[in-house]
Amino acid sequence: MNLILLGAPGAGKGTQAFELSKILQIPHISTGDIFRDNIKRNTELGAIANSYISKGELVPDEITIGIVRDRLSQADCDKGFILDGFPRSIPQAEALERMLGESGRKIDWIINIVVDDDIIVERLSYRRVCPACGDTYHLKFNPAEGNMCKCGSQLVQRNDDRADVIRHRIEEYHKTTEPLVEFYRHRGKLLNVRSENSISESLQNTLYALGLKGI
Repeated sequence: MNLILLGAPGAGKGTQAFELSKILQIPHISTGDIFRDNIKRNTELGAIANSYISKGELVPDEITIGIVRDRLSQADCDKGFILDGFPRSIPQAEALERMLGESGRKIDWIINIVVDDDIIVERLSYRRVCPACGDTYHLKFNPAEGNMCKCGSQLVQRNDDRADVIRHRIEEYHKTTEPLVEFYRHRGKLLNVRSENSISESLQNTLYALGLKGI
């Protein structure tokens, strides 16, 4: 099964993709994770990506498309994949259709995760991460004592988790990525899923939409 997860930053795409990947036994491909890994390792790609991501802007198509093409050509994607964070625009979606068509593949379903903007701002602006081990905390739902990770490191707020940057990212999403909802609706492959409650409830909503309720 080949899936795309759509939704604004903070809608829960990454969490759902991670769980679906385990259930369906297909790889979860996150362009955001690929970019963040390169930023952490101070690679050339990381420097380019960070110049956009730190301002809440999208990484240019030619860079992102090349990364996705390379990743989908790997053997673990032969039985299916879950794309999280790509495509983000109509040109990227059209490029994806072309690259999949070259190998006789297609997207089966697009899961559109729907969450109100104000909930997203709270989710992300309250998030804190450990720069040492990568663990994630939340000031409201999963606070850390003394703003310290259990590994002993001081927690930090990612630049792209600042409220002003989040608002900008959401605006960019509505302007650039949201048209994909109509793009895929016209192809008869769009499934809308609300994701404003618990992770388990949101995941069950997604499984139900895919006809996999009870797995």
